[in-house]
Amino acid sequence: LPLDDPGTYGLLARGDLEGIFQLESSGMRQIVRDLKPSSLEDISSILALYRPGPLDAGLIPKFINRKHGREAIDFAHAKLEPILQETYGIMVYQEQVMQVLHHLGGIPLREAYSIIKAISKKKQDVINGARAAFVKGAGERGMDAQQADGLFDLILRFAGYGFNKSHSSGYAIVAYQTAYLKTYFPAQYMSAVLSFESQARKIEEWSVYLDECRRAPWPDHEAARPHVGIEVRPPDLNL
Repeated sequence: LPLDDPGTYGLLARGDLEGIFQLESSGMRQIVRDLKPSSLEDISSILALYRPGPLDAGLIPKFINRKHGREAIDFAHAKLEPILQETYGIMVYQEQVMQVLHHLGGIPLREAYSIIKAISKKKQDVINGARAAFVKGAGERGMDAQQADGLFDLILRFAGYGFNKSHSSGYAIVAYQTAYLKTYFPAQYMSAVLSFESQARKIEEWSVYLDECRRAPWPDHEAARPHVGIEVRPPDLNL
C-alpha cells in the first residue's frame, strides 16, 4: 500500500477510527484528531506515548504542539538533533535513549541497553555507575559536566517508560493498513470487522460497528462525495 496516501490520513484526522487497529478507544481517538498524523512515524510515536508514564508527564500535548508549530522544538544538545528529530525533540523509544548514551556519553550500545533495563528495575548502583560514565564521556565530547548531569536526569525520566521502536512501528503499519482499507474498501472492511467481532465479543461490545456502518454520510473517496451508509442486512439462510 502507498504509505503517504492523503485519503487515509484524512480519515485518521477526522477521527473515523471505529475498527482501526490500536486507535479506536475514545481517548486515542481524540489524540489522533488533535495530532492529525501525516506519516507512519507520527502514528508509531503516538502509540508509544499513549501509556501511563508519558501521559502523566504531559508529553502527548507537547508532541502535538511541536508537530503543529505551536511550541518550539528544543534539543538539549546539538548532537541530540539527528537522534530526536523525527519525534520533535522528545525521547520516545528505547533505541533513542541508547543512541543518546552512545553518541553523547561514549557508552557502547550493548551497555546502553543494560543501563535502560537497570533504570526500569531501579538498580541504583548500576544507575550511579552509568551516570558517572556518561558525564565523563560527554565531557570528552565537549559537554559541560553540569549539563551532562542534567541530561542524564532526563534519560532517567525517559528510559523508565521508553518503548521499543520496532514493536511500535509494527503496530503503526497495521493501524495504517486498516485505515487504508476502511478508506477505500469500507463495505468489505467493515464486513470483515463485523464477522470477526461478532464471534469474539458480546453484542453490546460490537454493535458500535453496526452503528458505524449505518451512519450517514459515509465519505466516498473514489467519487469525492458522501453516500448514505453501508447496508447491514439481517441473517438470511438463502444468502
